[in-house]
Amino acid sequence: MKTFYLFSVLLVLVVMLTTSIRAQDNGKKVVMHRYLVERTFPDGLEIPVNVEGSQICLNVVSVNAEDNVTWIHSYVTTDHKKTFCIYDAPSPEAIEKSAKQNGLPVDNIVEVSVLDPYFYK
Repeated sequence: MKTFYLFSVLLVLVVMLTTSIRAQDNGKKVVMHRYLVERTFPDGLEIPVNVEGSQICLNVVSVNAEDNVTWIHSYVTTDHKKTFCIYDAPSPEAIEKSAKQNGLPVDNIVEVSVLDPYFYK
């Protein structure tokens, strides 16, 4: 299981690197913004913790890369009915397009910035 986890993390890192390399449009750099994406899953979101689940996540990352959208991480409520996902993307429209291609709902997209207790460093 530990090997599977490490392999999954490495695959995600490779895809994320590929996404950042692809973040160019006709030779110009794409300006990326950070967004919080809220989603509702009425029946709950269940992603198996196995190879199938890993493939589901990697497919999402791959489709996102086509629109220069990078999934950073997500928070899932304990009932699995809501997610709050952090993305880097050129626009909310790019996130909506990727979500539609991935068959994922979008309730709300808000541009955000990072604030943590270490901002003074």
